Amino acid sequence: MHVATRILLGAPRSCTVCDVDATDLAFAGIAEQARLIAAGEVSSRELVELCLKRIELHDSKLNAFRVLFAERALMEAQQADARRGAGGLRPLLGVPIAVKDDIDVAGEITAMGTNAYGDPKPADAEVVRLLRDAGAIVIGKTNVPELCMWPFTETVTWGSTRNPWDLQRAPGGSSGGSGAAVAAGLVGAALGSDGAGSIRIPSAWCGLFGLKPQRGRVPMAPALEPWHGLSVNGLLGRTVADTALFLDLVGASSVSAPPTPPSLPTTPFSAALTQRPPRLRIAVSTRIPTGIVSSLEADAKRALEETVELLRSLGHHTEELHPDYGLDTIPSVLTRMLRGIHDQAMEMENRGRLERRTRAMARIGSLLPAGALAWSRDHESALRARLGAVLADHDLLLTPATAKPPPRIGQFEGRGAIWTLNAVAGLVPYNAPWNVTGQPACSVPAGFGADGLPRGVQLVGRVADESTLIALAAEIEAERPWAQSRPPLFS
Repeated sequence: MHVATRILLGAPRSCTVCDVDATDLAFAGIAEQARLIAAGEVSSRELVELCLKRIELHDSKLNAFRVLFAERALMEAQQADARRGAGGLRPLLGVPIAVKDDIDVAGEITAMGTNAYGDPKPADAEVVRLLRDAGAIVIGKTNVPELCMWPFTETVTWGSTRNPWDLQRAPGGSSGGSGAAVAAGLVGAALGSDGAGSIRIPSAWCGLFGLKPQRGRVPMAPALEPWHGLSVNGLLGRTVADTALFLDLVGASSVSAPPTPPSLPTTPFSAALTQRPPRLRIAVSTRIPTGIVSSLEADAKRALEETVELLRSLGHHTEELHPDYGLDTIPSVLTRMLRGIHDQAMEMENRGRLERRTRAMARIGSLLPAGALAWSRDHESALRARLGAVLADHDLLLTPATAKPPPRIGQFEGRGAIWTLNAVAGLVPYNAPWNVTGQPACSVPAGFGADGLPRGVQLVGRVADESTLIALAAEIEAERPWAQSRPPLFS
């Protein structure tokens, strides 16, 4: 791990107002951490020191962070405490967060998991700026696979990021460093991005709540439609309340692309946390999208079935009903993803340093017919209508979050581009279609498999309806308080 400013810390100081257990505080999530700071029960300095100490103790095992901003974070914590003491009020005042390393932080490179990066970025990405305006402190940037291509986080340049629940397993990707950092209690929440499941996959495999917002909900600037509209920014958090707070703070229409649909609701998402959802009609599907060779493993199937039983016990109606994936959904995903990878590779200032497999993926993207990308973009509304038909008479769609448990570290080392692409698609077949349609979807923790690793389920909402996802996820969370589960090595 590269450390921008390395400092040695002793044990975190005891809280000055009350006794807050340090481990409980580390795993509390940003919504609760913000409440504790606002109430004066803990200081920002104490919380930042705790996070830095835990990173120093544990990240050598995980490799979640590429870079830390330790000295700056401590200075900003001091300022936050002074501001609170003077009566200043901000929703995330003094709360540390991590930022995925495909999102710009002023004065730091955006490495994108590669050695091909260029100069430090002159300004924060818009989502980072909004979080800073809300009082958040950026504590560091988290590791990703090269160009954020894979659902595992292993690179030649920055090494392998590991799952806190099993250090021989991947945390997922491409927001793998963010998932590992939050799951291990190194930070309360972390920014991620999702172009084909990259928030939902690490959330499922690390036991977190991760929501891919409606396209256009969270600003992408200065990026302009990464992967030609597939990718959106979001949060990996310990609780549903973390994500609701995040969306309240940054969930305006994007400044970099027109939202879908033209007008997005602006009701505070945190309001959904306190309202028990009405009796919902929920479609349930385990169907694998056409074109992906996969099968659903027993533990993932059991997690889905137990979630269905829970939803019925809560009064919701569930029935088996499958989206019409057709023959065109996965080609539409691949067209935009592969061309997006090619475009990212060409933008790298030192693209000759890209890994061999990455160069191969970029080359495949360059070989797509001239009209393929236009076809995918023009076909989007028809695809959204056809896939969305499953929600015409249902409020939500429930699927497994992943078909398989996380891969072993090094499982794909030395494999070629096409082999790797086909193999990983079989692990995570359920996520990418909803990146094409742009509608919100989330991964909700659903217990553990026989291997001791987390499993998750995916909820897909109607266009622009994150509120129903949040309301139902919060109801599930009340029945299954997953944040109480902590990886033994880190608790």
